[in-house]
Amino acid sequence: MRTTMLERFGVSMEEELLGRFDRLCDERGYTSRSEALRDLVRRELVAEEWNEAGAEVIGAITLVYNHHSHDLTHLLTEVQHQHYDAIICTTHIHMDEENCLEVVIVRGASGRVRQIADQLISARSVKHGQLVCSTTGNALP
Repeated sequence: MRTTMLERFGVSMEEELLGRFDRLCDERGYTSRSEALRDLVRRELVAEEWNEAGAEVIGAITLVYNHHSHDLTHLLTEVQHQHYDAIICTTHIHMDEENCLEVVIVRGASGRVRQIADQLISARSVKHGQLVCSTTGNALP
């Protein structure tokens, strides 16, 4: 088991900003400011990592759309077949009588994952779409 040395450092912050940070820590259940800061730093480091075009990432593309849009349904199927090696799985949920949520799990080089997400999110009839990516975090302590 690897022992990690902790290093202490000071952070200066405006009183109002610190108050908001403390409220955020309380709302999210952090036991200390240090834990919250570590999570914020890790989140940014992972985001940096998946911004590199060749970085291996895994992600979720969420799409909200009206299910009466048959052209979109056809496009979703086409894109999934074009990128079958990068698309791990999809989940389709009926939100109400007209709207659907499609979640597409993707894995591959960051640039390609982003390209797939852009193609899906920019499709006509998509009301809302978002890509959320992560890495294994192997580079993180």
